[in-house]
Amino acid sequence: MTKLWVERTGVRRYTGHSSRGAQVLVGSEDVDGVFTPGELLKIALAACSGMSSDAPLARRLGDDYPATIHVSGPADREQERYPLLEETLELDLSSLTEAEAQRLLTVVSRAIDQVCTVGRTLKSGTEVRFEVAGHERA
Repeated sequence: MTKLWVERTGVRRYTGHSSRGAQVLVGSEDVDGVFTPGELLKIALAACSGMSSDAPLARRLGDDYPATIHVSGPADREQERYPLLEETLELDLSSLTEAEAQRLLTVVSRAIDQVCTVGRTLKSGTEVRFEVAGHERA
């Protein structure tokens, strides 16, 4: 299983790591060159939707089909949560008939609903546990 962790690198600035060697810079909105945690959540959702729909889209449109998924949703700062996240998948379906395009979009939606772990987790909610390690008193 891939291990994930973040290390503090400055005031409200962290570097996220994976045991596979990946890194991502995380910080507050006023820091250039970093993602906020909320932005990473949105990117994870969009990437998961893209990856979940990749096989059916590649089967119909070819392995090199271009796609962009935009994701947005303002934070509710009173509750410190995102009440709505919206995704838009941009695809060129001009080579398909209207019926073919509708069938493909149905298959894509079904694939995302069935296998996008991030989206399924967000929709159902999840339990989060937090603890502080290394806080032993003498």
